[in-house]
Amino acid sequence: MISGNTENYKMDTIYGDPQCPFCHGVGFIRNDFPVGHPDFGKISICTCRAQELTENAQKKMHLQGNLEGYANKTFDTFNPEGYGNIPDNQRLSLKAAFKTSINYAKDLGGWLILEGENGTGKTHLAAAIANFVIARGIPTIFLTVPDLLDWLRNSYGSSEANFEARFEEIRNIPLLIMDDFGSQNVTGWAQEKIFQIIDYRYIHKLPLVITSNTSMDYLDERIRSRFLDRDFVTKVNITVNDYRDPTQKYSQPKLSSLHHYEKKTFGNFSLRENEKLPAEEKQSLEKAFRAAQQYADRPEGWLVFMGTFGTGKTHLAAAIGNYRASEGDRPMFVVVPDLLDHLRATFSPTSPVSYDKLFEGVKSTRLLILDDLVTQSATPWAKEKLYQILNHRYAAEMATVITTSSPLEDIDPRIRSRMMDENLCVVHKILVPPYRSSSPKARRSNR
Repeated sequence: MISGNTENYKMDTIYGDPQCPFCHGVGFIRNDFPVGHPDFGKISICTCRAQELTENAQKKMHLQGNLEGYANKTFDTFNPEGYGNIPDNQRLSLKAAFKTSINYAKDLGGWLILEGENGTGKTHLAAAIANFVIARGIPTIFLTVPDLLDWLRNSYGSSEANFEARFEEIRNIPLLIMDDFGSQNVTGWAQEKIFQIIDYRYIHKLPLVITSNTSMDYLDERIRSRFLDRDFVTKVNITVNDYRDPTQKYSQPKLSSLHHYEKKTFGNFSLRENEKLPAEEKQSLEKAFRAAQQYADRPEGWLVFMGTFGTGKTHLAAAIGNYRASEGDRPMFVVVPDLLDHLRATFSPTSPVSYDKLFEGVKSTRLLILDDLVTQSATPWAKEKLYQILNHRYAAEMATVITTSSPLEDIDPRIRSRMMDENLCVVHKILVPPYRSSSPKARRSNR
């Protein structure tokens, strides 16, 4: 190699290290090859500035890939043990996601979908993949789906040529990361653009990373079918709590109000042994208690608790939910009047949550606990919504717990007929009087 002191570069223009013995600060060298060699006379970058150029290239790719705000999100800064005292099965899900993300970043084989609630580390892992890949010189785009759609809308507004160029860039980028998938407003245009991107990358087998806290049931059927390709797509579900809210005991669906009942457990449920109650009444409470414990160990089919207010129905239902949550599940506990209020509110044009998304979430959650089911005075709209939810879960034989103070004859006959199916549903009538008329201890325990 000879000095980069050539006619093409002036010595007063310093690109490299002035103390470099090879280029003397020019930053380039002419390769010393014999005449006739294909590289004879060609100039290359000197080693003294190779690292600088690499760093500049990475900075440029970070900027182009929308990753400048995620530079600190790496595998080294990720805590695979999680935060706080979390159940072992939840910690294992986090470790599995961490290991799978590292392996994916190394080979970029197929697609990777990271599922979980907000604050579980999905975005950190996705950004860590992007930073790892960019360090290898592979162009990457990292965007939340709403931002991606805004990106496309803005380029469409400037000119059709700009839109086509931007759209092609997204479809063909060597690695595309779509963060917060499913949070976008699902207009017809947006849905079609997202499908076109997904379908193109699926056909051409281009790497894709998705993060989402949305159930697959909410997605466009065409997209869902591609995400369900087990030969091409790896899905990891992260079940840990939101690390930004360490006071949250368990990870729960947003609509669930189980956290309000976290103190209601099997351990503090009162069987009211010290009360002078008829044997039949006590037996009904004991049977309901045992049934709740057995169901909590293995939730299958439907379990219904009937009885007047204050007999412990809600306590047993919440105890089931709290037990399942402690085992790493995400039960949805909703009081029926509150559920109906939430559904009505989503019809508002200003609602940040779509009605369809909320409704489908209730219908499809793995374990649904409906507290205080009353249909006698419900509006036709409310009756129809409850029927649609329960009919779906009945047909799919999905785990469901119901409490009601209404006698069977007062419940919507369509729902009643499903509750009376002994092949799927077990009904326990709790015959004890309300805790409000019993001892102070029972009043504290069985509320």
